[in-house]
Amino acid sequence: MLPTHSAPAVPIASPNLAPPAALSRRGCLPQSFGIVIGAQFTSALADNALLIVAIALLIDQGYPGWWAPLLKVGFMAAYVLLAPWVGPLADAFAKGRVMAAMNVVKIAGLGLLAAGLHPIAALAVVGLGAAAYAPAKYGLITELAEPQALVKANGWIEISVVSAALLGAVLGGALVSPQWLASGLAARCDGFDLPADKLTGSLAALLVIYAVSSLLNAGIPDSGQRQRSVSHDPAALLREFRAANRLLWRDREGGLSLAATTLFWGVGATLQFAVLRWAGEALSLPLSQAAYLQAAVAVGVIGGAAAAGRWLALHQARHGLWAGVALGLLMPVVAQVSDVATAAVVLALVGAVGGAMVVPLNALLQHRGAALLSAGRSIAVQGFNENLSVLVMLAAYAGCEAAGVAIGVTLSGLGVLVAAAIGGLIWVDTRRRVSPAP
Repeated sequence: MLPTHSAPAVPIASPNLAPPAALSRRGCLPQSFGIVIGAQFTSALADNALLIVAIALLIDQGYPGWWAPLLKVGFMAAYVLLAPWVGPLADAFAKGRVMAAMNVVKIAGLGLLAAGLHPIAALAVVGLGAAAYAPAKYGLITELAEPQALVKANGWIEISVVSAALLGAVLGGALVSPQWLASGLAARCDGFDLPADKLTGSLAALLVIYAVSSLLNAGIPDSGQRQRSVSHDPAALLREFRAANRLLWRDREGGLSLAATTLFWGVGATLQFAVLRWAGEALSLPLSQAAYLQAAVAVGVIGGAAAAGRWLALHQARHGLWAGVALGLLMPVVAQVSDVATAAVVLALVGAVGGAMVVPLNALLQHRGAALLSAGRSIAVQGFNENLSVLVMLAAYAGCEAAGVAIGVTLSGLGVLVAAAIGGLIWVDTRRRVSPAP
């Protein structure tokens, strides 16, 4: 229960809709979960491809390389700034409808980018939609799946997320390739006298993908669960969020999983840009081909996520921490690779251990968050911490780039940090489990 100074939440049930237990029996996922996967996949596909296109726009406009991570900073800023309010928003309405509306916001950001808004500012607008999309998306997992199916559900969600990252990197690379820019399809959009006319066809293709995602979102069945705050005062919602954040961090299992996933997503976002730079410097690959190399990481994550979803139960989620140690130890190895084939294999291994780490711990975090708070609020707390980590680590990475730190040194240092931090979490958790409960 939240402390008394926070605004209480009022559950609003719909008598005409089946309860979650009827949607998922004996650990099985409901049929409607497939629509959630499809909607999530298409929206994330466009997000990841848009990042590559925006990087190409920055390069075309003459910005130095260290500006590229700032695109992600702009995109993720809303996750942190709006975290106290997007959770209650996701809980108060049908989550599929919220997701559909947020895709419209993403489309608006895409239009502003085509109209000449600075890429970082345009990505910030797209991030506004993504910030409210996330708690609705992950909140649906706890509404549609029983606890016994949470690891399996998270495995499928993470596979869709990473598949979208994989194909999004490939799609983004294709949309900025010389072949696409010289194609008839891209040229058909050149008649629009827009500042981004060189990539207008690329942006139009992404708009179509966002529109498809919105249609899928609108088709997601309503679970009937609502949980609205009594107070709509922003200050009261902020106090409620702060109390929820403290509650989740102080929970033994919730705090452990939150610390691990927070570190993972910060490192993952940094690797997204580090791999692009490393591929350019160590392997002499252009942006369009370096983006394809990101797909090797995504392939590995899919395999690791699938294995974790298949073999680890919720009560075994702590075992994922050992994969986090392996993740850190592999990163200095990446820095020593000098050919494309070996790089693809090592990056796939990095992705595999990352997927094996994050899926069970994410499931544990969602389970504890839904039990202590609510689906949307727990995801908003999770998103706040994870994306704050993304902002801090990307800012540090951009600083390293601006200072001229060698990419090999950056990758090795990041790997040592990850291995040491996860090792520390394992040590703390082991001590807590052997010590008597207070």
